[in-house]
Amino acid sequence: MRFMKILLIIPLLYMIAVPLWLSSHYGSKPCRDISIVICDSSDYDFVTRKQLLSLVNGREGSLHGQPQRSIPLREIEGKVLGLKELREAEAYMSIDGILNVEVYQRGPVMRVIPDGGGDFFIDSDGVLIRKSKLHSPRLHIVGGDIVINRAMLDGTSILDAGTGQTILKDAYHFVRFISGDDFWSAQIDQIYVDRRGKIDLIPRAGNHRIHLGTFENFEGKLKNLAAFYENVLPETGWDKYSVINLEFRDQIVCKKR
Repeated sequence: MRFMKILLIIPLLYMIAVPLWLSSHYGSKPCRDISIVICDSSDYDFVTRKQLLSLVNGREGSLHGQPQRSIPLREIEGKVLGLKELREAEAYMSIDGILNVEVYQRGPVMRVIPDGGGDFFIDSDGVLIRKSKLHSPRLHIVGGDIVINRAMLDGTSILDAGTGQTILKDAYHFVRFISGDDFWSAQIDQIYVDRRGKIDLIPRAGNHRIHLGTFENFEGKLKNLAAFYENVLPETGWDKYSVINLEFRDQIVCKKR
C-alpha cells in the first residue's frame, strides 16, 4: 500500500517540480528578439510594426537582452491595446527566448466625415477610430450634421446609450444592412444627415438624390425604391428626376429635373 502511495506521489512531484525548474531556468535567460505580427495586415494598414515595436520597448529602451522573467507581458498587452485601432493583442515568450506580440486590428464598416471637421472610421463594434494615413478602405460614407462627442473619442461604442448619438447609431444599422445586400451596397455611396436630422442618400448610378427622410422603416423604403428602379426608371431614364423622395409611407414622390 505504501509502495502504491509512493508511485502516486512521484508523478505529482514531477508535475510540480518540472514547471518550477523550467520557469527558473528559462526565466533567467535573456530575451533574444522581439517578433511583431499584425495578423490581419493584408486587410488593413492602421498600425505599423515600427509603431508597435516602439510601444513594446517603451521609454526604457529595448527589451532585447533582458531576463525573460522581467518582461511585463500583461503590461505590454495593455500598452499596445492603448491604440484604438487594435481590438486584440497577445504577448508571450516562446521557449526559444523570443518575445512574441500578436495583434488584430479593428474592422471598419463605415467612414464618418462630419461637417464640423474630422475624418473617422467606425468598426463592427461601433468603436470610433481616426482615419489612418496609411490606408483608406473603400466604405460607405456618412457625412453631414454629425456630432462626435468626447465619449466616442474616448472609445465608447456608438451603440452605447451613453454616447447620446441616435443618428449615428441608426446610420450604423443602415450601413450594416446595405453592406449585406449586393445591390444596395453597390448602388448607395454616401449617406448625408442635414441639420434637421433628415437623411439623403447619394447613389453611384443615376444623377439623382434619394431623400430617405428618417431611418425609420428604411427596409420598407428601400423595397419601394427597388420596385421603382425596376418598373419606372427603365421607361423614363435614370436622369429624369433630380430627387426621389421616400419619406412618405407607401409612396414615392419624385421631382423632375
